[in-house]
Amino acid sequence: MTDLRRIRRFVEKAGWVAAPAAVEFLAAGEYNENYLVTGPDGARSVFRINRGSQLNLSDQIGYEFRVLEAVYPSGVTPRPYRCDPRPAGIDGGVLLMQFLPGVPLEYPRDWPSAASVFARIHALPSDNAGLVEQPEPVLDIARESLGLITRFADHPLKEERKALLEYHDRVVSMGHDTAHLFAGEVLCIVNTEVNSHNFLIDAAEARLVDWEKAVRSLRYQDLGHFLVPTTTLWRSEYVYGEDEKLRFLERYRDLAGLRVPLEELREKTRILERTILLRGLSWCFMAYYEYTRGDRALSSAYTFRKIRNYLAAIQWFLGSV
Repeated sequence: MTDLRRIRRFVEKAGWVAAPAAVEFLAAGEYNENYLVTGPDGARSVFRINRGSQLNLSDQIGYEFRVLEAVYPSGVTPRPYRCDPRPAGIDGGVLLMQFLPGVPLEYPRDWPSAASVFARIHALPSDNAGLVEQPEPVLDIARESLGLITRFADHPLKEERKALLEYHDRVVSMGHDTAHLFAGEVLCIVNTEVNSHNFLIDAAEARLVDWEKAVRSLRYQDLGHFLVPTTTLWRSEYVYGEDEKLRFLERYRDLAGLRVPLEELREKTRILERTILLRGLSWCFMAYYEYTRGDRALSSAYTFRKIRNYLAAIQWFLGSV
């Protein structure tokens, strides 16, 4: 964890927050740390420090800042204030953004709110956002997943690697076989990491935070990611049933103003669910190696326990969608 005094000195010297009254640790993920900064007037903001890039970008924090600028007009994301990719005295790029109140999403209760958030995000213009593009998400995600599976040649989990490589080949075949279904689809901004703790639910509104891995792609990335068990089981014990998935997609369709049969929306989302299973398990496989070597910039005992659990249940996951 970064020294709180360093953060206080940086935001004050840079003129981001004049005479901050308090700096407190807020939360950390696998690639970022977040701190709550309270100004002298009581106004709160989030100071975010980046420790790595899942998109292999040289300026990850600058990319996330641009994404936040692009999605802020939706009204359901934090407003970005400042950004510095090379801050003096702090190891990693930093940004300052709006603090949003709320609690994590609960799947059986809050799925209508998630559908509303997605509809508002996906309606935004994306042509000039400058985002990484994944116009063929099944093949693009399969390619990314293969890189995760093969990153470490001396990975000790041989059987898990074999299972993932076999599933990868099935996903690639599926991508080629179903490409015609997505022909002519409009690209939009998608978050791609829509787990329950990236939503903030309060009495007024639901919001979506953590935009480090956003890309310009097809809406089904977010829809599939939200519904797939590798997402729902990460922070809960919940798995959506088929009837629930259909209700969620029907609400999303209505809010997004889509004129497509529900069966078509379901089938396209199911294809991305199967693809995102590959990506989620491939990341767990890669991260298992990093965790067992003890050289990660950020680590979590909870995350490592989940990684082990997911890899132990790999065959169940691969047959769950």
